[in-house]
Amino acid sequence: MTPDPAHRSEVSADVRARRGGRRPYGLRGVLQESRLDPGFAAEIATIPGGDRLRECIECGACSAVCPLSAYMDHTPRRLMAMTQAGLRDEVLRSTSIWVCASCYACTAVCPKQIPITEVMYALKRMAVREGTFPKRFATPVLAREFVGSVDRWGRNTESRLAASLYLKTHPGLLLKDGWLAQRLMRRGRMSLVRESIRQRAKLGRMLRAAETSPPRAVVSSASPSSSSRPRASAISGEGPR
Repeated sequence: MTPDPAHRSEVSADVRARRGGRRPYGLRGVLQESRLDPGFAAEIATIPGGDRLRECIECGACSAVCPLSAYMDHTPRRLMAMTQAGLRDEVLRSTSIWVCASCYACTAVCPKQIPITEVMYALKRMAVREGTFPKRFATPVLAREFVGSVDRWGRNTESRLAASLYLKTHPGLLLKDGWLAQRLMRRGRMSLVRESIRQRAKLGRMLRAAETSPPRAVVSSASPSSSSRPRASAISGEGPR
């Protein structure tokens, strides 16, 4: 579905506002087709149910029910529209996909049964893979460092994870909160010794197999009170519209 000119103007105006008034697409702030990625939506369509994204009617139900939309730079409705339009860079650099709590409320109320939460997961994976996530934003940094530690060592060493998170997001806070780490180490609740498992190679083969296995189908419900809500299948100030 191709966004109408009015909607394109809305997206462009929102991007300018988020960037402090700068106009990234042209001298007049008009969205240039040369900056769009026509294959972006096609990539999202490869996830289970992702092809339904083209059926989005932009009703805003997902934004209305989202408990965190007020803290997003783009509401779920707008983010889905931007994905369809091919605004790859703006979508993957958005903080919205990292603010998402994965509560599946949007998926439950969508009248077109679009797996919006799974789309958010797919966008997170793409952002981490391409390195386009918001820099110094704690959530994507924490996710990447945690998964990387488990991938390499089979375990997560909390002290090293915390130190890496501080250094890559807010280094100054490392000195400010250092006293807390010292108290935890004195009480034996935290150690600088790296934790690891014995059969790391076997774990690595299991993780690679999980990555290449076909994704599980997503079960969607038209009612938020339904008992068949889907579960999470991956780790890794405006109105409702």
